[in-house]
Amino acid sequence: MKKLASFVVDYWAYVFKGGPKFYAWLGFLGLFVLAWLYGNVMQWTQGMIVTGLTDQVSWGLYLANFVFLVGVAAGAVTVVFPAYVYKHKGLHDVTVLGEMLAISAVIMCILFVLNHMGRPDRLWHMIPFIGIYNFPGSMLAWDVIVLVGYLILNAVGGFYYLYKKYMHEPLNNAFYLPIVFIAIVWAPSIHTVTAFLIGTMPARPMWHVGMMPIRFITTAFAAGPALIIIVFTIVRNNTKFQVSDEAIDMLAQIIVWCLGIALFLTMSEIVTELYHPTEHSLGLEYLMFGHNGLNALVPWFWFSTVTMIGSFILLLIPGIRKDKKKLPYICAVLFLGIWVEKGMGLMIPGSIPTPIGEYAQYFPTTIEIFNSLGNWAIGFIILTLLLKGAIGILLGEVKYATE
Repeated sequence: MKKLASFVVDYWAYVFKGGPKFYAWLGFLGLFVLAWLYGNVMQWTQGMIVTGLTDQVSWGLYLANFVFLVGVAAGAVTVVFPAYVYKHKGLHDVTVLGEMLAISAVIMCILFVLNHMGRPDRLWHMIPFIGIYNFPGSMLAWDVIVLVGYLILNAVGGFYYLYKKYMHEPLNNAFYLPIVFIAIVWAPSIHTVTAFLIGTMPARPMWHVGMMPIRFITTAFAAGPALIIIVFTIVRNNTKFQVSDEAIDMLAQIIVWCLGIALFLTMSEIVTELYHPTEHSLGLEYLMFGHNGLNALVPWFWFSTVTMIGSFILLLIPGIRKDKKKLPYICAVLFLGIWVEKGMGLMIPGSIPTPIGEYAQYFPTTIEIFNSLGNWAIGFIILTLLLKGAIGILLGEVKYATE
């Protein structure tokens, strides 16, 4: 217990030792947290009326971010899988950083769900054996299980690895490797269950398609590595810890092939729905071309399409893909494009038109934007602190002082 307490104290003591750039970054994120506090107080005291959600469009910006971030969390497996299955040394050295990203992404997912609930004080209903936990009949119950399970797996595996490095002790593979391999299998399941959560709604034809889980997973395995490459680049440029070029090159290749499959599935769906359109095609038609002057989502769709196709073409070129100066910017654009595709291009048009044929446009309010930006800021604060402590241990700057 004494060693564990020493680990916790030394870890967090190191985390909060930083220069002006470090605290400026935390201060910048803190401004969004202040707006988040205001937005949440307004929503908790006045109700969901302060959001742009309506009876017609009840799933908006909050769940769009939730769905996207589930993919980012699952995308962390693109570091772990090659490291432990294919013994990729470059990725093996940075596996724990991917686990820290997964922890941060799942926490952001939970924050967005709490915002969407409207009454987070009733969250206790989701606790098994205490609340009304409709398992296995509810897809939401499945989603809670896989998300919380994935959070626990990454937290236990990641911090066990760091603790052993801190103590200069070898890993107990009989304990550690099962956690790693269970997490590898678990990662696709969190996005698969999320896909089933919306794909099992026959009243929403745009979502009610069999390819939804594989679309989710392929975009997740493009967006997740894209963010990881950006994070690794920042780590390389601002710390003594050097992520190898081989690790980044492998992630870039994963992005290319997963993004290519995702684009193929998207184009296949467009051809299927629009070649002989039916009433089930109305949501996609509204998204792509608008309807009787209602075209708020049209620019978002084409922006997402152009950025994803453009990024794919650029990353297909080896000279550009291996250029470590250009790659992070391409990844940033791609990350934004997939975020738009998951939100404005999937969640919102799935509710338009409604099952009875109503067209009701949705616009997020300032409160929703404050809360969403605040959730992202909290997630990046957690990620920054987790990465700083992990890097300190990997560099040997945080270690157990033997007597």
